[in-house]
Amino acid sequence: MAGARWSVRRFAAIDMYGTTGTLRRRRLVLAEFVLGTACFVVLGVVFTMHGGWFWGAWLLGCGLSYGALAVHAVGLYPSHRLEAELEGVDTPTEIRRYSAAQLLLFVPGLIAVVALAQALSRHPHGVTNVDGVEEDPHPG
Repeated sequence: MAGARWSVRRFAAIDMYGTTGTLRRRRLVLAEFVLGTACFVVLGVVFTMHGGWFWGAWLLGCGLSYGALAVHAVGLYPSHRLEAELEGVDTPTEIRRYSAAQLLLFVPGLIAVVALAQALSRHPHGVTNVDGVEEDPHPG
């Protein structure tokens, strides 16, 4: 992924849009991210409680990564937000670019750490509203 900037938000958007941008795909991917987060976290807690700390930690880390994608997916779910995120984007090229990133989901917590770093670097002083627009925390 050298060269162009890699974005967790774009990763979620491309996955939600797929090749055609259907509402069905959008719903399925949103459900995958939200349910995947819940399943990874619950299983991680269960494994950790029963002495499987290694697998528990791995599952919890993967759950955090899915959670980062779920947060973006929820924000992108309304069609106008997803289309705005992908306006002017060559989706077939981006699909190929982000396909390899699917494997990164199994590196515990990596996507979550990248998402947090991107959020902090993008809005160091402002607050982001639900539309992804930075607002001044101290207006006036």
